[in-house]
Amino acid sequence: MTKQEMRKHTIGWIGTGRMGFAMAQRLLEAGCDVAVYNRTRAKAEPLAGLGARLVDAPQELGDRDIVFTMVSGPDDLVAVACGQKGVLTGAQTPKLLIDSSSVSAEASNTVRKAAWEKGTDMLAAPVSGNAKVVKAGKLTIVASGPRKAYETAEPYLAQLGRGVTYVGEGELARMVKICHNLFLGVVTQSLAEITVLAEKGGVSRHAFLDFMNNSVLGSIFSRYKSPAFVNLDMKPTFTPPLLRKDLDLGLQAGRELGVPLPATQLTRDLVQKCIDAGHTECDFAVLLQEQAKASNLELTPENVKVDDGL
Repeated sequence: MTKQEMRKHTIGWIGTGRMGFAMAQRLLEAGCDVAVYNRTRAKAEPLAGLGARLVDAPQELGDRDIVFTMVSGPDDLVAVACGQKGVLTGAQTPKLLIDSSSVSAEASNTVRKAAWEKGTDMLAAPVSGNAKVVKAGKLTIVASGPRKAYETAEPYLAQLGRGVTYVGEGELARMVKICHNLFLGVVTQSLAEITVLAEKGGVSRHAFLDFMNNSVLGSIFSRYKSPAFVNLDMKPTFTPPLLRKDLDLGLQAGRELGVPLPATQLTRDLVQKCIDAGHTECDFAVLLQEQAKASNLELTPENVKVDDGL
């Protein structure tokens, strides 16, 4: 779409953490008319330099056609939607609310019901990727909700990354994202284990991961996590507490649906050990360091340039 076409609908954005900031920035760079709210205003202020209008409360976004939310958890979503000065509490509410947070289906349903009572459609549209993936244009999105609402939102969702998958009505996208993040946790723990095993057997991390990334088992994820594993750069993209939250959501879903998740439970316990060890503000790639510690292996940065594939 042209920049003029991207201004067909006015956009509101709630939540400018690492992911939310990068996603809102892409819409602004595409030419969208975007108004932004963040609880800590200073974090949103750089977007004003790109043309965003900053507001002081979610309720002030009620005049927008479409409002996106990208917040940390279920309580935050309910608060910005239905709490004091929430986006759904004013005399005017947006035509469409799109939530891209990783939250429970219960919290999403609460907001969806409140939106429906106000005449606002809602899409659940959680994402796969981190801020660097967003900037590279490789974010992927899964969406569920009314088909007509999805068709309205699709051009804006597509602008956020490289692909959008519509999976049906209601909260189906939440189930997809929960399953996705369970795999994320289990795969990262497994990758940490085999990387430590290879290194303790005498193979450098960069050589081992280069082989893995070029094998049939390599993936976009294993490649862009390799620099952190090789050089021990734990600048956060996704923290252990956020991963634990999603693992807990998955385990809850497993209990409710009668699906045993033993690998997920073990991974959740290991993530909790990371948190108990004080790893709360770093990247969840710290699972590698905890695995090395358990294996009596002292890791040092290899200081090798590694292609992250982005």
